[in-house]
Amino acid sequence: MRITIIGAGYVGLVSGACFSEFGVDVTCVDNDADKIARLQRGEIPIFEPGLNILIERNSSAGRLHFTTHLAEPVRQSEVVFIAVGTPERRGDGAADLRYVFEAARQIASHIKKFTVVVTKSTVPVGTSTQVAEIIRTTNPEADFAVASNPEFLREGSAIEDFMRPDRVVIGVEEARAEALLRSVYRPLYLIETPILVTNIVTAELTKYAANAFLATKITFINQIANLCEAVGADAHGVAKGMGLDRRIGGKFLHPGPGYGGSCFPKDTLALARTATQYGEPVTVVEAVITANEAQKQRMVTKIVRALGDRLQGATVAVLGLTFKPNTDDMRDAPALTILPALIQQGVRIQAFDPEGIPSARRHLPDLDYRTDAYDACQGADAVVLLAEWNQFRNLDMARIQATMRPREDGLYLFCDLRNVYVPEAMRQAGFHYVGVGRG
Repeated sequence: MRITIIGAGYVGLVSGACFSEFGVDVTCVDNDADKIARLQRGEIPIFEPGLNILIERNSSAGRLHFTTHLAEPVRQSEVVFIAVGTPERRGDGAADLRYVFEAARQIASHIKKFTVVVTKSTVPVGTSTQVAEIIRTTNPEADFAVASNPEFLREGSAIEDFMRPDRVVIGVEEARAEALLRSVYRPLYLIETPILVTNIVTAELTKYAANAFLATKITFINQIANLCEAVGADAHGVAKGMGLDRRIGGKFLHPGPGYGGSCFPKDTLALARTATQYGEPVTVVEAVITANEAQKQRMVTKIVRALGDRLQGATVAVLGLTFKPNTDDMRDAPALTILPALIQQGVRIQAFDPEGIPSARRHLPDLDYRTDAYDACQGADAVVLLAEWNQFRNLDMARIQATMRPREDGLYLFCDLRNVYVPEAMRQAGFHYVGVGRG
């Protein structure tokens, strides 16, 4: 079997590398000539653990190819995945589908045999119907079917998520399309991965519903954490008490500065807009969107209050800039809201992130970027832990204190916005510790 994937971004690269690992012949097509040239040289344009190994192995084996030319791969493929970006459209929160529709037009011109055209990009309900209409209009002779196969990849764990998924969702309306997509995912049958086959609109909506629910869990525990601060409770104890209930589960019940990344912010906005268009507003999701933005602002207030009279001219060490560990993705990262707000109040920021600095420089040019966590803490009045990379989980606190400036009471200010450390242990070590929802 041969597969073409249109779009060599995060979803396209991971999907292409993993499908080729299954033994399928895969061609990733992208109109960014520089990106394709880099991939052909073995250079990976994004950071995702393990991705470089898969790409190198399958490229060397002749199963994985990269090109800017779409015609020949599409003609030879049984299945063509559309994995282009669907960014938030400015002004109204809708998904920008121009890249999806342009891909459909280009695919249509080169279909020569029965082909399943699959939307893997996150798209609103009804998009696959529009893709089908574009293909029919562009090439009335095309023998094709459309399908929806949403991705559920977590950045930083994408390879494992693809190879051992909780489920695979396939939205189809034709038996031939279902048979081909089941064949594509046949290797997963060996580990008894659930394959959920639905109609197309159900598959399209499932992706948005799943992301919105996870965003709701994050926002819920953040608001409970804020209440914990007011009443003197410990949000971690509350979260554990909730998570031990099997109906709830403990995942995504971790207080912090709010969600970010390439999915949750734009997908919640797109779902809310779609629901309003259909006259069935999802007010819970609308509240989540508002609360998440408020949580980021609350972190600014938390840091400002902790600095107190030392705010003006203070130097703050920030550890972690990406929206989560094990990625270089800065999209909608809490840092993009929190750090400019601190700078506006006269704070100087020394920052370090293991993988995110090149991307962060484009968004946050006013930061003083450092070579490691300890370098970032040199002369700092406070440390802010903003993304919980593993290397920040067991810092040498004596070494940090040796280079920081203490408060007037002799304590060192540590704002742990991911609750990585134990408050009492930090206090005993000589820190004024500030967490999220820690009473």
